[in-house]
Amino acid sequence: MTPSAHLDTFARDNLPPREQWPEILSDHPAYRYPERLNCVVPLLDRWIEEGRGDEPCLFSPEEALTYRQLFERVNRICNVLTKDLGMAPGARLFLRSANNPWMVATYLAGLKAGMVVVATMPLLRAKEIAYPITKAKIAVALCDAKLADEMEKARPLTPGLERVVYWGAGGPDSLEALVEQASPDFAAVDTAADDVCLIAFTSGTTGEPKGCMHFHRDMLAVCDGFSGMILKPASTDRFVGSAPFGFTFGLGIVLFPMRVGASYVVLERAGPDDLPPAIERFRATICFTAPTAYRAMIPRLAQHDMSSLRKCVSAGESLPRSTFEAWLKATGIKLIDGIGGTEVLHIYISAPEEEIRPGSTGRVIPGYQARIVDDDGREVPTGTIGRLALRGPVGCRYLDDARQTKYVQHGWNLPGDSFVQDADGYFWYQARSDDMIISSGYNIAGPEVEAALLTHPAVAECGVVGAPDQDRGSIVTAYVVLSPGQSGEAALVKALQDHVKAEIAPYKYPRAIVFVDALPKTPSGKLQRVELRRRAEAELGSAHVSA
Repeated sequence: MTPSAHLDTFARDNLPPREQWPEILSDHPAYRYPERLNCVVPLLDRWIEEGRGDEPCLFSPEEALTYRQLFERVNRICNVLTKDLGMAPGARLFLRSANNPWMVATYLAGLKAGMVVVATMPLLRAKEIAYPITKAKIAVALCDAKLADEMEKARPLTPGLERVVYWGAGGPDSLEALVEQASPDFAAVDTAADDVCLIAFTSGTTGEPKGCMHFHRDMLAVCDGFSGMILKPASTDRFVGSAPFGFTFGLGIVLFPMRVGASYVVLERAGPDDLPPAIERFRATICFTAPTAYRAMIPRLAQHDMSSLRKCVSAGESLPRSTFEAWLKATGIKLIDGIGGTEVLHIYISAPEEEIRPGSTGRVIPGYQARIVDDDGREVPTGTIGRLALRGPVGCRYLDDARQTKYVQHGWNLPGDSFVQDADGYFWYQARSDDMIISSGYNIAGPEVEAALLTHPAVAECGVVGAPDQDRGSIVTAYVVLSPGQSGEAALVKALQDHVKAEIAPYKYPRAIVFVDALPKTPSGKLQRVELRRRAEAELGSAHVSA
C-alpha cells in the first residue's frame, strides 16, 4: 500500500490482514490508476478545469446545479468539515439523508476532504443508526433535519458522537449557515489511490451489518467497468433512479454520469408512482431501479411522455424473464440486468443490450473473473449449479470482522449466490445460496418459481421460500400479491399451481400459496425473503395447501 494521507489511521488500521483479501486484478488497462488519487478530482474538479463548469450536473424538484455550482458547494462544505468541525483526513463522516442535492454535496465533500464517508438508509431507526456510528468510531454526523428525530434518539446510544450538524432547518448553527460563511476554494486532499474513502454497511439481514471498506480507486473502477463497458453513457445522458445513496447500487446514479460529464436527477421519493413523471419532467435517458418497480411502472407509462428514456438498468434482485419481456413490449427497451453487491461496490456481471440473453444475468465484465464452484471451492463443470466466485479490480474488505474469511476464500469473493454458467460464458441466476429450497431431495430455486408465477395474469408480485415440512423437509411456499380485480379463492390456488407445473418442472410447484396485500422489502426495494421464511414457519397453517 502507498503512503496514506490519513492523519486519523483508524480505517487503514482496521482493514483485514492482507492474506485475507481477495486477489485484486489490475492488469486490465481500464483499471490502471495513479498511486495518488482523490476520486472527486476526475469526477468533479476535472470538468471545471476543462471549461465545462457551466454545463448541467444535478437536477432535483427543489433546485438544479451546474458543475461549477456543485463544485463550489462541495468546496464550502470541505472547509466547514476541516475548519469549523476540525475533522482530519481519515476521520469518518456519518451522513443521513434521503437522496437530495445536499446529500450529494456532503458525500462528495467528505471524499474530497480525505474523510471516510459512512452513509445510511433514511428509514433506519435509532438502534440501527447507532451500530455503524459505534463500529466505525464516528465523531461527526451531517443529517437532513427531516430525519432529526431518530438521529437524536441515537445520540444517547453513541457516546463517541460529538457533533451533529443538520441541514434544512435553518438557524445560525445549520449546515447552510456554516456553508454560507465558508470559502468556495478548497484543494482536494492528496489521498492515495488505496486510501479508504467509504465504509458501506450491509443491510444486516444475515446478522449484524458488515462494514465494507472501499478505496478511492474503487469508486472509479466501477465507473470504468460496468458503466464504461456496458452502459457506455454519453455526456448528453441524464440518469435517474430509485436506490438510496446509502445503498451502493444507488451510487451509480451519481458516479457514472459525473465520470463522463453527464447529468443526473436526485429524488427523495422514487417509487413506481414517482419515476415516470420524473423521467418526463427532467427528460431522463437512463433509469436505475429494481425489477419489481419496473413491473409496477408498466401500467403507469401511458400517462407520461417516456420518449427520452433510452436505457434501463435492473439490479438488486433477480430479473424474471416475464418482467424483461413485459418492459420490452411496453417501451421497446431491453432491461440491462446485472448482479453486484456492497462488498464489491457495484455490478460485475451484466451484458449490453445487443448481447442480452433474456433470463441470463449476463457475462463477466472485462477485468473481472468469475467461475462456479462447489462447497470446497472446486470449479464445477459447465451447466452445473454451484456457488459464484469472483475477483476483479474491487473486492471485499470488511471493517474488523471475522466474517471476512467466510466471504473471501482462496483469493476469491464468494457473494453467496447460486448460478449456472453455460458454454458461452453466460451466467444464469438460480437463487441466493441460502434461498435454495430442498424438498424431498430436490434442489428448487425460489426465484425460478417466482418467475413462473409472474407469467400468470393474476399475479402482480410474489415471493417464494421454503417452509418446514415433516414429510418433505421443506415445501415450496409462495406469497402472492394479486393483480387488481382478482380474488384469492381456492380455485385460483389450483390454477396457479397448475400454471407453474406447465411452465417449469412439476415438482417445483408451490404446495402452499398465501395471498397477501404486500411483500416485505428493504428500503432499496429488494424482497426480504428472510421475513417471508419467518412468516412461512409461523403461518403455514393458514395457507391453502395442495397434497
